[in-house]
Amino acid sequence: MQPPSNMDSSFVPYAITFLSGASYGLTTVLIGQPLDTIKTRMQGMSSSSSSKSSALFILRDLYSREGLRGLYRGGLPLLIGGSVMRSAQFGVSAKAQEFLVQNNVPSYKAFNTLDSNVVLAGVAGGMGRAVVEIPTDFLKIRRQVQSDLGNRIQFDVIRKSLMDGSLVTFARNTVLFTSFIVYVDLSKQACAAGLIPSLLCNNDSSGLSPFAKGAICSNLAWLSCWPMDVVKTQRQSGNFDPSTGALDLLKENMKQGKMFRGLVPGLVRSSIANGSSMVVYEAVHSHLSNFFGVGRKDML
Repeated sequence: MQPPSNMDSSFVPYAITFLSGASYGLTTVLIGQPLDTIKTRMQGMSSSSSSKSSALFILRDLYSREGLRGLYRGGLPLLIGGSVMRSAQFGVSAKAQEFLVQNNVPSYKAFNTLDSNVVLAGVAGGMGRAVVEIPTDFLKIRRQVQSDLGNRIQFDVIRKSLMDGSLVTFARNTVLFTSFIVYVDLSKQACAAGLIPSLLCNNDSSGLSPFAKGAICSNLAWLSCWPMDVVKTQRQSGNFDPSTGALDLLKENMKQGKMFRGLVPGLVRSSIANGSSMVVYEAVHSHLSNFFGVGRKDML
């Protein structure tokens, strides 16, 4: 089967990146949503519920009352928004990288490894993701932290609170995706230099294998911004005073030792979901690129 001859060759590589990002997002939700629900409930519970906030307690309680359906709470808005969200982060970063190259923006390397243009493209991708994720994550988190699956988020609550946590979401996503892209870039250099075991690298040592890239680089990125993720969840959960600012919540979490609440289920979810999603991403991207006979424009 031959690709359509009238396709704009300059558009196709970016369309492929957006579609591959969508496949990444869908896979992440399908595989990782149960652990994400546990992580979110751990982060979003008020201090009065701290005695019932362990991952095991939440898993047993939620599953005993609602079964598998309860573990996939909030999955519908994320299933819809997650594909767009991942499309945005990968697609926008690719276009940003192209813009920097076409406009001859000078690239500087810190310690001869960290590329400034990679950082700038990552920032752009993170901001693109945030635009989609703010309303999507609000709906997801409110569904995940509800004590009764029969409750529904009222329209007036959505209207008043939909953009809660916007600033901290922008900050978290900027750090999260920038860190991810930077770690991917550094892993390429490390594999080429033989600093990473060959078992984790591609056959040609051009970078990490897809699963390792998704799991390792995502986990390192999450560790870079986890306290911000806790604050974001709390701001969007509805379980905390809406007048409390993000910095105040961060200080309170520091005092109570809760800056890394939900880290274990979060990183387990990240390893499995992002590793699997990267395998799907690479397969979709490679297949479509070969089908249309175009080179890759993404940064992975």
